Amino acid sequence: MKKLINDAGAVVTDALAGLAAAHPGLRVDVENRVVYRASGPRQGKVGLVSGGGSGHEPLHAGFVGYGMLDAACPGEIFTSPVPDQIAEASTAIHGGAGVLHVVKNYTGDVLNFEMAADLCADDGVEVARVLVDDDVAVSDSLYTAGRRGTGATLFVEKIAGALAETGAPLAEVAAAGREVNARSRSFGVALSPCTTPSAGKPTFELGPGEVELGIGIHGEPGRTRAPAGTARELTRVAMDAIAADLPLSGETLVLVNGMGGTPLIELYIVYAEVDAYLREHGAPPARRLVGDYVTSLDMQGFSVTVCALTDDLVRLWDAPVETPALRWGR
Repeated sequence: MKKLINDAGAVVTDALAGLAAAHPGLRVDVENRVVYRASGPRQGKVGLVSGGGSGHEPLHAGFVGYGMLDAACPGEIFTSPVPDQIAEASTAIHGGAGVLHVVKNYTGDVLNFEMAADLCADDGVEVARVLVDDDVAVSDSLYTAGRRGTGATLFVEKIAGALAETGAPLAEVAAAGREVNARSRSFGVALSPCTTPSAGKPTFELGPGEVELGIGIHGEPGRTRAPAGTARELTRVAMDAIAADLPLSGETLVLVNGMGGTPLIELYIVYAEVDAYLREHGAPPARRLVGDYVTSLDMQGFSVTVCALTDDLVRLWDAPVETPALRWGR
């Protein structure tokens, strides 16, 4: 295993120290593993907290900042943050208007965020939750009951975060996040497995001429294994799965996401196929992102996330944002 690390047991701590040094607009509590906006809580604004296992960067810490999250809680690699960590972040960013937890549908995340919400309630902090479950590949998995939360997490954090900046109440911000999740679907394809620093070996095996269809973001296998195909063929598999679950009509928001080890030139080839597919089906992309946003360490592959837009969602997507990994309009 060749990785740019110092110690397999200190990967998250070392990365947080680097994040703090690189982004002075953040306040990074390395010891307690919480990433905050440096500006602190704003009175009267709903606070947004998300988190999950590390290894998916820039999710979630890379989306802390104006127009998105107020705090992020990174766990160990592919491991949920703990309840005390989440509760500490939630109370620290509380500005009196309540806190929204954005939670990917993985069993550990769901349980730990639920326990954290109970701790917050004991401290008088109102918490609402948006559960993200956009992945159409499998209905249950090693990590979840129900669908997994993947690329739509970014959409929820951006749109709910934009609405929170306007001073909207907690119930309205939560409803917007749930609407985004309900309008979004995702599907992922792996060309190779990923390798966790602690294990030092791939999370699953793929033959030289094989791909995994419907993978999750923790290196878990998908719905089926298939022969490797062209970018067009693999993209059609992903888009057919999305279209079978989400009627495609009207303008869309699209994420073509790299899994951590895919060159950008290949992601643009995939995006061209996604764009053509959506236009053929009467759902042209009005907004789009291409790049590494919700990764799985060094996995080669891609995921596609499609959200059916409304005028309000376009307005909130276009609102200013300034985070390490997403920024425009400021």
